[in-house]
Amino acid sequence: MNVLVLGAGAVGGYFGARLAEKGENVTFLVRKRRQEQLLKRGLRVHSVHGDIHLDQPQLIVAGEAAGPFDVVILSNKAYHLDDSLESIAPYVGEQTVVIPLLNGIAHMEQLWARFGRERVLGGLCFIETTLNEDGDVVQTSPTHEAVFGEWEGGRSERVDAIERAFAGTAATIRASANIQRDMWHKYLFITTLSGMTTLMNAAVGPIRDAVYGMELTRQLAEEAAAVMRALHAPIDEDIVEKQMKTFQNLGYGMKSSMLRDMEKGLPVEADHLQGYLLRRAEELGVAAPLLKVVYNNLKVYERKREAGK
Repeated sequence: MNVLVLGAGAVGGYFGARLAEKGENVTFLVRKRRQEQLLKRGLRVHSVHGDIHLDQPQLIVAGEAAGPFDVVILSNKAYHLDDSLESIAPYVGEQTVVIPLLNGIAHMEQLWARFGRERVLGGLCFIETTLNEDGDVVQTSPTHEAVFGEWEGGRSERVDAIERAFAGTAATIRASANIQRDMWHKYLFITTLSGMTTLMNAAVGPIRDAVYGMELTRQLAEEAAAVMRALHAPIDEDIVEKQMKTFQNLGYGMKSSMLRDMEKGLPVEADHLQGYLLRRAEELGVAAPLLKVVYNNLKVYERKREAGK
């Protein structure tokens, strides 16, 4: 199967490398600077599940002739979405399937508007990765899973074909018959995890140890879930309780990717994640005081970052 991965960063580099390792025909669509780095060093993955070194990964920059592609995997940050859609547009044909692995929900409307609902699957991933100073992918979490499926639910021939093609990869890449629910559940979890770790500027362990750490974590999850229910999102009735148990079982040093980005002075997805829910809460009259605090903290960071440039 011919696969185009947008970016060779922490997420795209990891899953793309795993697919290439397995034998899929993977091409990475990257920026010029990243292309130069990868041509010199190759794509290297340091993982708790086994290292990978692609000495000569297949690379293109936007505008180069390539394809056709069966699958395009989007692994970009939400704040790059507009540029990303422009970059992949020439490579999305009549039979191409687009699988976004972005956090949140808001990006789906943009993808549908650009490529049509019939070409876009739902998707998400669970993984803890970052890039080190050499541009290598460093993957540290026991979970390394990507999930995709038809937005309207159920199975389809194309979803089954992709799942068969990706079977045997040294990562979990699977189809879901209820991807909307899965994406909303992930959205709830990442909103809570990124919100608390950035607000407290700490990994999960110190937050759990704090006097009110778990109480505040639950409050943020309950607020986000209340907004989602007001939006008629298909989330489980007991999802907050389930996710609190998951939070309790995370590794002591687990950090959200948003906190890691803040530590590096990088942009964050505040508007796409917490901001989107907060805007909808205000439209629907749903109280979300802690969500406001979390979002305000992120916006203060963004303003300080811009001022420091």
